[in-house]
Amino acid sequence: MGIVSLLPPILAVILAVVTKNVVISLFSGTYFGVLLLVGGRPLEATMETIGNYLFPQVADSYNAAVLVLLFFIGGFVALMEKSGGGAALAEKATNFINTRVKAQLAAWFGGVLIFFSDIGTPLIVGPVFEKVFDKAKISREKLAWIIDSTSSPVAVLIPFIGWGVYIMGLIKNEFDLLNITTSEFSTLVKVIPFQFYAILAVTMVPLMAIAKLDFGPMAKAERRIQQTGALYWPTSTPLRKAEEGEDMTKGSHSSLILLPLLVLFITLFGLLVSFGFPIKPVPGNDFRIALSTAYLFAAITIVILMLIYKVKKFNEIFSIYTLGMQKMVYVAITLVLAWSLGKVINEMGTANFIVEVMQGNVPAFIIPAILFLVGAGMALASGTSWGTFAIMLPIAIPMAVALDAHLLVCIGAVLSGGIFGDHCSPISDTTILSSTGAGADHIDHVKTQFPYALLNGSIALVGFIVAGITGSALTLLLTVVLLVLAVILLSKLNARKYKKGVGV
Repeated sequence: MGIVSLLPPILAVILAVVTKNVVISLFSGTYFGVLLLVGGRPLEATMETIGNYLFPQVADSYNAAVLVLLFFIGGFVALMEKSGGGAALAEKATNFINTRVKAQLAAWFGGVLIFFSDIGTPLIVGPVFEKVFDKAKISREKLAWIIDSTSSPVAVLIPFIGWGVYIMGLIKNEFDLLNITTSEFSTLVKVIPFQFYAILAVTMVPLMAIAKLDFGPMAKAERRIQQTGALYWPTSTPLRKAEEGEDMTKGSHSSLILLPLLVLFITLFGLLVSFGFPIKPVPGNDFRIALSTAYLFAAITIVILMLIYKVKKFNEIFSIYTLGMQKMVYVAITLVLAWSLGKVINEMGTANFIVEVMQGNVPAFIIPAILFLVGAGMALASGTSWGTFAIMLPIAIPMAVALDAHLLVCIGAVLSGGIFGDHCSPISDTTILSSTGAGADHIDHVKTQFPYALLNGSIALVGFIVAGITGSALTLLLTVVLLVLAVILLSKLNARKYKKGVGV
């Protein structure tokens, strides 16, 4: 349909920015695309949208399996968050903390350990470590940055949690349309080395802590608390006061997180090995069955432990589990609408039109860099990385195939762009939750994190240009080396300016 085929995804992007609501954006883009396909007849478009785009997505056996899996994950994550196991484990770690470096590394490790929930990381790690950071004279802004860097950047790298299942669902849909038989699980695993931004964000925390380096507004915040002891600037308004945090360590045990995770890993990888992993590619259906089984067994384990330790009564535990399932309804709706929009823009030939315009005019190696920048801009404006994935992947995957760009690099570029934009966005839910969990002023968190995110984003952009040319996963090493060199250089410049009394 030519240039008209760009209208549905553009509408979805605009509405995502204006409404900050992914469901409204995806549904509107889908409906508008169907309206164009049926010749502008509203009633017919409504019936077509429901009958031929929404219903088939839910009825599809693969899609149904993904939705069921999401509910298993939602219930398990809710139990893990409410059991207090993560907080108890973090509390134990604080007993060994006696230096600023150890405090930052402990908070970083705690954030990485709670990989199963990007929302759980700030709300569990933040309240536990805030007093430790105050005692060590480390700013609340630094704590907010650490937990923000170990929430979504960690979650997007794990293929067997809700994030991975969501992304694999989007990839699988496009692979089916393009008749690509490669497993979406093996594809996402191979994409991990090309998720430059997420890996750089996670790597930067221990690097800065061990080297005792800071720059930009973060350096000012660190000097403030070290020189004056002030937790906040005079104009700051923290999103959460210390006493507002729920103390989840009372009567809790670290085994409530360790044992269920152990059961999860043993069950999952035990079943995957029986299917031939890692020698043979595991079929998507077998992977989903193994993952669902693993999450079910892990949930049963944590229920038994919560009863043994008398954390809560059985009815309360079961209520937590079902409420966790209910929280995944929004994710399920988002996926169904994303699949529907992908089908619409495929029928309209959106990707084909973009390919025709770019073919011969834009070299294939630069496409990953373009996808990264577009994804970052969209996530920054809308505050949602998931919405960015839903709109960008159905365009990026067929475009990469048609223009002979490196497919894995292009997928990694979309994911990295979404996380980068999300990290910089003041309206992102994980950014807000990180400010809340750390008890920091939200604007102070955004201001201090932005230079760090921008540094990682700039290096990631260079990485995608290089990877676009080579297609090599070794490009990841280049980005890490560039990060180390850049941090050292900026910190030396900052120290020199600080000695002159101007700071940065």
